[in-house]
Amino acid sequence: MQRLFLSIGSLLVSAAILLAGGGLHGTLISVRANIEGFSLAAIGVVMASYYAGFVVGCLKTPTLVARVGHIRVFTALAAITAACSLIFAIEPYSWLWIALRCVVGYCFAGLYMIVESWINERSTNANRGQVLAIYRAVDLAAMTVGQYLLLLADPGGFVLFSMVAILIALSIVPMALTRIESPALPAQVKLDPKKLWQLSPLAVAGCVAVGMSNGAFYAIAPVYVERMGYGTPTVALFMSVAILAGGAAQWPIGYLSDISDRRRILVLMALGATLCGLALTLFGGVSRIAMLAGAAGYGVFAMVLFGLSAAHANDHANDDADDADTPNDFVATSGGLLLVYGLGSIAGPLVAPLAMQSFGPAALWGYTTAVHGALFLFGVYRMTARRAVPAGQQEDYVYARPSTPTAFEFDPRSPEDEASPAQREDTSFSR
Repeated sequence: MQRLFLSIGSLLVSAAILLAGGGLHGTLISVRANIEGFSLAAIGVVMASYYAGFVVGCLKTPTLVARVGHIRVFTALAAITAACSLIFAIEPYSWLWIALRCVVGYCFAGLYMIVESWINERSTNANRGQVLAIYRAVDLAAMTVGQYLLLLADPGGFVLFSMVAILIALSIVPMALTRIESPALPAQVKLDPKKLWQLSPLAVAGCVAVGMSNGAFYAIAPVYVERMGYGTPTVALFMSVAILAGGAAQWPIGYLSDISDRRRILVLMALGATLCGLALTLFGGVSRIAMLAGAAGYGVFAMVLFGLSAAHANDHANDDADDADTPNDFVATSGGLLLVYGLGSIAGPLVAPLAMQSFGPAALWGYTTAVHGALFLFGVYRMTARRAVPAGQQEDYVYARPSTPTAFEFDPRSPEDEASPAQREDTSFSR
């Protein structure tokens, strides 16, 4: 384990700094847009534009890296992101912020993809599970820290935007000074919705629903907290409670899905997320404790749905491996589902604010209730339309937070023949 840490330590430091900056950036933009008096519809468009840029970045980064190399692309994207972070504070115009968020989304997709491809290069078939677990722990911790950085200064000022720029700039240093060899090109994923739908309609519907609900959560929940009359400390606490609860729920719920019909667990989680959304709609305004309890419940039920959907799709990819028309490649399937999630994430921040504008802040949770309720009903229907994959033939559940397609390359469920040459040949860090 010590040699493994030494192998990827500089990359994990870069990832931690980058993820903390990204976590602060997303919440800060939402809070600051509300302070500046943007309409809910305008805030929604600003936040949705990030996901539009992110999807494009996932598709285009491999081509850019092929031209000039990993470090040059990472440095360029980090510089652009840092500059954009400062421009947000200088000119608070909604039309400008929409364009800036799109650029930042594109850049973050490339930055995450490069870090993840480098970490993937240092993992082997024997230690991919360890590498992924370490990376997810860093991811969870850094995203939580990013929420609390919001408390260090007034969101209405310049300091927090400067802090985002500083973090993004500092993330370059470990990458630029690393002696680790440049990795192979990041995975280039082609989205084929028809084949994904043929593989697993429930998995596709699950990823769309998760994108629509979680995209709205990350984008608009800070505005909801503020419009319920609470300040920045409660915003940071609300977001971090949901993130940590979602992380803590991954192992037990994943274990249950491994030993039973995974669809049943997915449907139950969708029902739980529906009920938590309904509880927040009705009781979120009663007290701060009630609101935070609702956030924890939302994290537990809603934030496992992407991982369950991806695992369910790959159960059927394995089950249907003899069907030439089915996309049974693990990375391609998971990456395709990630892009479907991204498309849902664009829709979520656009629709939820319209509901809030018409019915008040609590309508955010009425919206997530409707989305998760629809997924629950569709899941119940699919359980009657297709046989279950026997528990013994299911792939193991692995914590799969939406990131970039490259992260799936060092997922331990990825078959050996999908690993890079370095992964297949280098066993110096095996257990």
